Amino acid sequence: MEQKPITAIIVGAGHRAFVYSRLAKTKPDMLKIVGVADPNPLRRQKAMEYFGFSEDMCFENADELASRGRLADTVINGTMDEWHLKTAVPLLNVGYDMLLEKPFAANEKEMRTLVECARINQSKVMICHVLRYTPFYYGIKERIVKGEIGEIINIQTTEHVSYHHVSVGYVRGKWANTERCHTTMLLAKCCHDLDIMMWMMSETRPSQISSFGNQYQFRPGKAPKEAGTICMKDCPLVDSCLYSSKRLYIDHPERWAFYVWDALEGLDNPTMEDKIALMRSGSPYGRCVYKCDNNVVDHQSVMVNFESGATGTHNMVGGSAKPARNIHIIGTRGEIFGCFEDSRFTVRKINPSPDACQGEYDEEIVDLNVSGDMTGAMGGHGGGDIRLAEDFVKFIRGEKPSLACTSIFDSVSGHLAVYLADESREENGKVKKFDLPV
Repeated sequence: MEQKPITAIIVGAGHRAFVYSRLAKTKPDMLKIVGVADPNPLRRQKAMEYFGFSEDMCFENADELASRGRLADTVINGTMDEWHLKTAVPLLNVGYDMLLEKPFAANEKEMRTLVECARINQSKVMICHVLRYTPFYYGIKERIVKGEIGEIINIQTTEHVSYHHVSVGYVRGKWANTERCHTTMLLAKCCHDLDIMMWMMSETRPSQISSFGNQYQFRPGKAPKEAGTICMKDCPLVDSCLYSSKRLYIDHPERWAFYVWDALEGLDNPTMEDKIALMRSGSPYGRCVYKCDNNVVDHQSVMVNFESGATGTHNMVGGSAKPARNIHIIGTRGEIFGCFEDSRFTVRKINPSPDACQGEYDEEIVDLNVSGDMTGAMGGHGGGDIRLAEDFVKFIRGEKPSLACTSIFDSVSGHLAVYLADESREENGKVKKFDLPV
């Protein structure tokens, strides 16, 4: 019997919500977008026109939507991090299931409130841990589940955040100041990575965590003596500084377009002159990168102890020349390591036999031939975005989801790891204990 598509309402019609919602265009038999809730009338209009629903299904916020009762099967919640609790709870309480962007809560208290709300309502809430769905991480997880490297002794993950990414998001942009965004850099950027660690280590539970990190590079004391305050207005280094807004945004106008040019979204076709004028005026992206109001760390190291006795580390470093996520997992029978952006990982299995290919081990290089960047040939996040959206539909329908499917309950360990790591960092590396729900 042919199934009807799952119906969904977008809450927070920003970039991420649209990415997942496009499944309704590519596979209309799986998903149908029937409404939107967003305070911005331009974004409501855009969603209405793109997905073809009527104006009576446009709402200014989640509360207005909730007041109408349940109008669809699900909600795709793509609001900013600090709005997840406020938007999710009223909608879960009236019966919606939900796809909820990560991080699903800004702090531990909000996390426990949301988890309890989902439990009481028996809601199906799936968290957008999109990296689980990429062929790279999914392929590694499959090898671990098969027991190819034995029991895990140690897992190491790193994220090198490129100079242009760290500046646009975590110095000049939306996630630069905890008082505004209510999230730390580790939470906003690396809840992916801590989730990956916990997913790979799912046969055991984390027990202790410690962390160090600080704001090293992007602060007034690091600014060149000649530096101005607005790159394209009063700075003589506008053509030479690595972080000049001219060099990062005018010379590369499409790279971070959704964020940098958001103030121009009311214009049909903003010109280069419009963009230059914006950089010279009050845009936060036009400021000297060393003289912003950012207060989040630009590098941080985390160490985790697991109940099994295994250990894990994660290192986040902002300002690298090239973006890179690396992983190295060592087990009792072998190891797996690779770089996400290269879309290739290596499996080495211990083999002391004289005929072993390397004399000590057998080696297999798995080349997935998939771009790992945000706009790879298979879609965003190296193909993960579309796979996640499809799995969400299966999850809601009650079909068998994939190995990567992350309910809100599965996501707790990774989120709690971030909250505790940041507490530890603020207390100069003090060891914190996990208190996970039973």
